[in-house]
Amino acid sequence: MMKGTVYKGMGFFNMRKDIGIDLGTATVLVYVKGKGIVLKEPSVVAIDRNTDKILKVGREAQMMLGRTPGNITAIRPMRDGVISQYEYTLRMIQYFIRKACGSVVGSPRVVICVPSGITEVEERAVVDAATQAGAKKTYLIEEPVAAAIGAGIDISTPNGHMIVDIGGGTTDVAVISLGGVVVSESIKVAGDKFDEAIIRYVRRKHNVLIGERTAEEIKIKIGAAWQRDEPRVIEVKGRCLVQGLPRVVQISSLEMPDALEEPITAIIEAVCSVIERTPPELVGDILYNGIVMTGGGSLLYGLDRLIANVTGIRTRVADKAVSCVAIGTGLSLDNISKIPEGTINISRQRQKRL
Repeated sequence: MMKGTVYKGMGFFNMRKDIGIDLGTATVLVYVKGKGIVLKEPSVVAIDRNTDKILKVGREAQMMLGRTPGNITAIRPMRDGVISQYEYTLRMIQYFIRKACGSVVGSPRVVICVPSGITEVEERAVVDAATQAGAKKTYLIEEPVAAAIGAGIDISTPNGHMIVDIGGGTTDVAVISLGGVVVSESIKVAGDKFDEAIIRYVRRKHNVLIGERTAEEIKIKIGAAWQRDEPRVIEVKGRCLVQGLPRVVQISSLEMPDALEEPITAIIEAVCSVIERTPPELVGDILYNGIVMTGGGSLLYGLDRLIANVTGIRTRVADKAVSCVAIGTGLSLDNISKIPEGTINISRQRQKRL
């Protein structure tokens, strides 16, 4: 029998798989070395409040949002890019690691991406959760660095690149050069805030109360930061706040820039703030290379055009924008052997070596 393998049936399976995890507020993506992204599920957990037992995790739990009886609650244990409910996050990570690794023997080494503005206490919570979930060693990498790697950018050169990663809970804006973050800003405004803004707008403008899932559907189908050439309309079902009865209203994409003005403005201000604090030589690089957008929030129609219009810098959405962070996290697994043992933030450790 080959060393380091287990024979099962007619194939050989690695004793241990190194994995990368994009532990997002809205979605968890798991990258297995040698296989790519093997899992993409909502970061939602359904719990029986009477027994504190987890009933469903991921996509099945998401289907329960807003639809559960009194003794069952569906929650998102990650909020604004960090752990808000430790125990449920731990059990969610355990579930995803087990699902990604299957019957593999041995504990995996795990790389997890975190927002650039995360505190040491929040870092420790992520590391502890991964370790208790079965990771042999846990490494952290900042989201903008992972996003840049996943977008195919060579971050090791002395050349400035600007990344705007818009996830579910946070937007990370960073200028990267020589393998590390030079200037960055992380704000708790992203896809979830888009949904909340749409809920507020429909309530204010149409006197109709809608849920999170309906707001997300509106965002995906007709959401826009810039007026579309051909307006789109969607029928929305909710509860009339005047009569208390079900009501159907039509929402147009023409309304979306107004509805999303507040969170979009916050993101653009963060981009401008980072540019203002960037060294002049790197600003020149960014003018040449342009701004690269990643994350699910970057897919909002016209947001790239709006940022380009405000900053005067060419802006594009990366290929596979939703998966960039997970891909970059996974690709960083190739450098684990070069990293000293222990729990380290990979991107910061790289800066120390430089």
